[in-house]
Amino acid sequence: DSPPPSRTMQCFPDLVVALSCGLVAFGALHLRSEMFKTLQYGKEEDRQEPGEEAGKESAKKPPRRHRVHLPTSCAWILMELPSIMVPTFLLVLRHPPRLAPLGCKLLGGMFCGHYFHRTFIYPFFRRGRPFPLHTVFAGILFCMFNGFLQSYYMIYCAEYPDDWCNDVRFTSGFLLFVLGMGINIHSDFLLRQLRKPGEFTYKIPQGGLFAYVSSANYFGEILEWFGYAIATWCLPAFAFAFCTVCILGPRACQCHRY
Repeated sequence: DSPPPSRTMQCFPDLVVALSCGLVAFGALHLRSEMFKTLQYGKEEDRQEPGEEAGKESAKKPPRRHRVHLPTSCAWILMELPSIMVPTFLLVLRHPPRLAPLGCKLLGGMFCGHYFHRTFIYPFFRRGRPFPLHTVFAGILFCMFNGFLQSYYMIYCAEYPDDWCNDVRFTSGFLLFVLGMGINIHSDFLLRQLRKPGEFTYKIPQGGLFAYVSSANYFGEILEWFGYAIATWCLPAFAFAFCTVCILGPRACQCHRY
């Protein structure tokens, strides 16, 4: 009798390329559409759009205070949770041993490690305004799509040599990932210290890398995902890193202008 297959799903390289190109296209379109307009959440939600007249244009829009919102902790958990659940589901579908390949270990240790913190730790320390429901829904869809792409490739397609952990791409990428995650967590800590519980007034952060860049938290997350891309050296991870720049870049520019 032939041994049972080690994988219950197959790798389709064309699917990986198509989804990665879709992620890049989404990032480019998002960058183009958001670069010159105000993002409507958080401290920016109540600001008037550039060129928007207080009378005619704003009267056509529903009052922002009447929009459906979710508490900030609940919103973050819902948005980030698919990035944990989708990889977990795909790992369960894989025939044992589920964590033997290096790709599964990289996925679990780096990608899921980041999102474990963002899902189960970060939201309970976050202070801020409630999130609009449509923003939460968009975040859920993005994390489902990206979570599937990253985990499908790393679990069912990625193949690394036995000495990959000694490769300069892995070591440099991993160090960059850890550095970026440290900057991101430390910057979030500094941001939390700016406000007392129940306070929503925006204050300019000081200390850490905020002395050099306006949005050190975004800078750290961008470093993280480029480190992950270098460490894994695969198209989906580089597509995600590019998309991260396209999403966080406009936010960082807006924070700098604020």
